[in-house]
Parts: sequence; structure tokens; C-alpha cells
Amino acid sequence: MATRSEILIERPGQIEEALAHAARPGVLRALLAQPAAVIGLLIVAGIGVLALGAPVFAPTDPAAVDTAQRLFPPSLEHPFGTDNLGRDILSRIVWGARLSLGTATVATALILTIGVGLGLVSGYFGGVVDGIVMRVVDVLLAFPALILALAIVGTLGPGALSVVIGIVAVAWADYARIMRGLVLAARERPYVECARAIGAPHARIIVRHLLPNVLPPIVVLASLEMGGIVLAVSALSFLGLGAQPPTPEWGAMLNDGRPFIQAAPQLMVYPGLAISLVVVGFNLVGDGLRDALDPHLRR
Repeated sequence: MATRSEILIERPGQIEEALAHAARPGVLRALLAQPAAVIGLLIVAGIGVLALGAPVFAPTDPAAVDTAQRLFPPSLEHPFGTDNLGRDILSRIVWGARLSLGTATVATALILTIGVGLGLVSGYFGGVVDGIVMRVVDVLLAFPALILALAIVGTLGPGALSVVIGIVAVAWADYARIMRGLVLAARERPYVECARAIGAPHARIIVRHLLPNVLPPIVVLASLEMGGIVLAVSALSFLGLGAQPPTPEWGAMLNDGRPFIQAAPQLMVYPGLAISLVVVGFNLVGDGLRDALDPHLRR
């Protein structure tokens, strides 16, 4: 039976694909074997389904104002009660999931694209490119992330797009730094040397050889950081820099309910629970992925 080193010499362009394909079922089984990870998956999937099916699951129009039903407590008609304008809180939370999760998902996708791309290029090519990228990363990491995002969003003006730009502009630096370190460790390994020896172009080496081997830690980091992105989106909206009224968004709902915390605590309790539940769900999934992808823990 051929050893791995022999396979690397004979088929350097196919080994990583074969190994990745063989590993996926084991990773999935290891993930599903963890009760906490399964709970996290169910939480994230359930809230994702609610967000996608908001027109179906929301009992009423989230922007419908009924001043005759202001600050009503939870009831059969309004399971989570009503806010200071008589709007159904449950409907606003369901619709708010679409905006909160959607904004966090778009921001995470852009962060991964920019951070992973620049980290790959910086670590693989080195030299001037590496120096420029790392100096920019050093500058961004020198400032508190939320404060810098707040400054960027405040400069651009309130809105969901400004929140995405502010978070992405700050958060990609961590991913680029981590990806660069992974690429620096991987680019001298035998399978990369074999690919170089047969004259494989740089793009093929990066996409077919380096990326599949350095991506798992980034996937784990993204799943763990997704909860933090949701918190950042909610925090900026709480400060009035995110979605503007009457658009429902969890952070904005917390801010709207703040003056009524004693008279109608449900205005803050339910949006706060929704944010906490999503963060816990993503953290459980991230922990499960970390354990499933770690060969030492999987044993």
C-alpha cells in the first residue's frame, strides 16, 4: 500500500482533495456526537428558519401601530406583549431576526473574504506585499475594535450598510493575521514543495493546496466570532447607528424599551433573550467544530 509521501510525489494535485473528502464524514459524525453542538445547531437553525419565514411566522405587521394597546403585557393575542406604540413584540422579534442575522451573516462573509484573501497573499508571497498588509493590520489592531467601528459608522451615518462597513473594516485584520501565520507554516510542507517542483502556478497552489489545509481553523474562528458579530450589530443599533425606525432590529428594540424598563420589562427582556440565545447557539457550534476538527480531541 502506498504511503502518503509516495502519493504526494505521484499525485500532488489530488491529495488534499482526497483527504478532505475522506475527513468530512468523520468531522460531521464527531460534531453530531456532541450534545452541546447539536443544541447549538438546533438553536441557530431554528432562528434562521424564523428569520427566513418571517412573513409566515410573524403574527402581525411589525410596523402596525395601535395606540389603544400600548404596553400591553403578554397575552394570547400578543404572546410577548406590545411596545410603547402598540406594536406586537413577537412580530418585531421575528422580523428583527432577519435583519440582525442577515447583517451579521453579510458582515462575516465579507470579513472572511477580505481577511482570508489578504492573509493568503501576504503569507504566500511575503516581501513588500506582506509588509504592507501587516502594517495595516497592526494599525487596526492597535485600536479597540468596537470603538473604531463606532467611529467609522458615526462618520458614514446611521444605517445597516454603515454597520456592515464599520464591522468589516475592523474585523478582517484578525483573520488576515491568523491566516498569514497558518500559510507561513504550511507553505514549506512537502505537498506545496511538490506542487512547486512540477511547475504548478501560484493560483493553483494557493487554491488547491494551501487553502483546504489552512481553512478549518478559520471556519472554527468564524463560527465562534459570529456571536460577537451579532452582539456588535446589536450594540451599534442600540446606540442608534444601525437600522432606523420603524424597521425592527433587536438592538434598536432594546434601546426603544429602555425608558419603559419598569412599566413594561418585556420590551427589553425578549429582545435581550433573542440576542443571548443566538450568541449561545453560535458559541456551542463553534466549540463543537473546534473539537470535531481537532484530531487529538477526536481520539
